[in-house]
Amino acid sequence: MNVQSYIKNNLLRVKVVPHSSKAELTEDSQGLKLYLQAPPEKDKANKALIRFFKREYNLKVQIKSGAKSRDKVLIILS
Repeated sequence: MNVQSYIKNNLLRVKVVPHSSKAELTEDSQGLKLYLQAPPEKDKANKALIRFFKREYNLKVQIKSGAKSRDKVLIILS
């Protein structure tokens, strides 16, 4: 999947679905959807999101907004 096409002004919008059976990034009609195995508690899903983009796409990201929401805006740092 070409994540670069979704990056606008070093920002990436992602909808996160925690507590999924496997970690994967998909496209749907509204944009990117990231399924994570981590639960949405004690920042575990947010940390898993950051690790996922580093491991799968070699992107260093930081959560700009949506730390307590499923709809997140990420800043691309590298």
